[in-house]
Amino acid sequence: MTQLYGYRRENGKVGIRNHVIILPVDDISNAACEAVARQVQGTLALPHAYGRLQYGPDLDLHFRTMIGTGSNPNVAAVVVIGIEENWSKKIADGIAETGKPVSYFSIEGNGDLETIRKASLKAKEYVQWATELQRVPIELKDLTISIKCGESDTTTGLGSCPTVAQAVDRLVDAGATVFFGETSELTGGEHLIYDRMATPELKEKFMAIYNDYVGEIESKGVDLLGSQPTQGNIAGGLSTIEEKALGNIAKTGTKRVIGVLEPAESPANGNGLYFMDTSSAAAECVTLMAAGGAVLHLFPTGQGNIIGNPIEPVIKITANPHTAKTMSEHIDLDVQGLLTREITLEQAGDQLMELIYRTVNGRFTSAEALGHKEFVMTKLYRSA
Repeated sequence: MTQLYGYRRENGKVGIRNHVIILPVDDISNAACEAVARQVQGTLALPHAYGRLQYGPDLDLHFRTMIGTGSNPNVAAVVVIGIEENWSKKIADGIAETGKPVSYFSIEGNGDLETIRKASLKAKEYVQWATELQRVPIELKDLTISIKCGESDTTTGLGSCPTVAQAVDRLVDAGATVFFGETSELTGGEHLIYDRMATPELKEKFMAIYNDYVGEIESKGVDLLGSQPTQGNIAGGLSTIEEKALGNIAKTGTKRVIGVLEPAESPANGNGLYFMDTSSAAAECVTLMAAGGAVLHLFPTGQGNIIGNPIEPVIKITANPHTAKTMSEHIDLDVQGLLTREITLEQAGDQLMELIYRTVNGRFTSAEALGHKEFVMTKLYRSA
C-alpha cells in the first residue's frame, strides 16, 4: 500500500492540508478578515453569519465550533479577529492549547484599517513559517475522517453508501477515528445504531439526543415531507424518511460505536467509530465534524451534491449514472459499476481506499479544485 504523508502538529494530531486561516469571531468582523486574506497570499478567511448576542448552549456551541475549527489538524496557524477583545482572546486561548501559532486582534478601539494592518503582518509571518513545514510519514490510525451523504436517492443506499461502509470498516480496523451523524435522518432506523452502541451508558445518551432532536421537530407541529426527505430525495425514489434513513445508516459500516459526541466535540475515548449529533444539512454537518477534528470527509451522493469545506477536503462518491455523466466535475469516484454488476462491493471499497490515500497525500478533491468552501455555523435558537 502507498505510504501516507501528512503534517504532524504540535499536539501530535495529523493533518493532510496546511492552511493558515483568518477566523472572524462574529459577523461584523468578516470584512476585516477577508481584507487580510486578500492582502496576504496563502491565507484563508472563514466568514460566517453569527457571533453576536448568543447565549447559553448556543453560545457554547459557537465557541466550540470556532475553537475546534482553529484547532483542526489541517490548520497550521490562525489569526483571530473580533469586534471585542474578550471573545477574541477566549477563542485564541482555546486554539493555543493545541500548541499551534495563534494571534488575536480586536477592532473596537482600533478600527478596521489598523486591525487589518496588524493582522496582515502576523498573517504574513505565519504563512512564511507554514510554507516551510514538511510532510512526514503517517499511518491510517493517525487520521480522523467524517462521513455524511447528501441529495440521496435509491442508488445511494444501493451503491455509494455501501462503498463508504467498506472504507469505514477498513479505517476503523486500521485504528482510525470516524465520525457519522445526521440525527434526524436516522428516523426509522435509530434502533440499528442503538444496538451498535458499545455500552449501556452510550445507548442511553444516544437515545436521549435522538429523542430530543425529533421531539423538537414534532413540537413545531410541522410535516417534514419536502424537507425530510428533500424534493431531490423524492425525485430520486425515496418516499419516506425511513427509506432515507436505511441508506444513511448503510454507510456507517458494521463496527460498534464507542462514543457519542455533542456537535463540534472532539473525541476523548480513543480511536474508533463515533456518533456526532448534527443537522442533516450538508454544510452545517461537515463544518461541525471539521470542528471536531475530522481532516477528510467521505460524501456519498445520488442526485448530485456540490458541497465542499474550506479546511476539510470532501470526497464525493456516486453510483448514479446520470449524475456521474451530468455532474462529472463534482464526482471523485463513480461506482455505478456496482449496479451493473461490473464491479463487486469489495472492489468499490478498494477504489475508495486508493482515492483516500491519494487525497491524504495532497491530491485535490473535485470540491477543492472547483473552489467550494462552504463554512456554515449551526445556530440553536434566535439571539438575545
